[in-house]
Amino acid sequence: MDENLKPFFAPQLLINNGVKDISFYANAFGATEHFCLRNDDQSVHVAELSIDGTIFHLHEVTKPHFFSPEKHKGTTAIIGLFVSNVSAVMNKAIQAGAVEISPAKDYEYGYRQGEIEDPFGHHWLIEKKI
Repeated sequence: MDENLKPFFAPQLLINNGVKDISFYANAFGATEHFCLRNDDQSVHVAELSIDGTIFHLHEVTKPHFFSPEKHKGTTAIIGLFVSNVSAVMNKAIQAGAVEISPAKDYEYGYRQGEIEDPFGHHWLIEKKI
């Protein structure tokens, strides 16, 4: 292990089994795919993507205690994505298939934020410190 490596978070987003198209993340956020391991039917088993160097993973449900947000129509975590132009990123994500949960606006605590839900049920808080 690299002793100089600083700890960082890399969310692993659970997706339903059988998902074959994960292009939403490239279309919405400009994510690049580092690798994608596929099952025999070409559905995604696990994929590593990054948004401007920030890594995250997509993983199909493989354990009894794993649930995609679609299963319970909810989520236990929100992914915060810090960007320079909140409205532009939200608009691009919505055009790519996201649903707006709350529009971008400035808050008294010093953040501009808006929330979307991606096609797999994950909630993203698009934000920037103002």
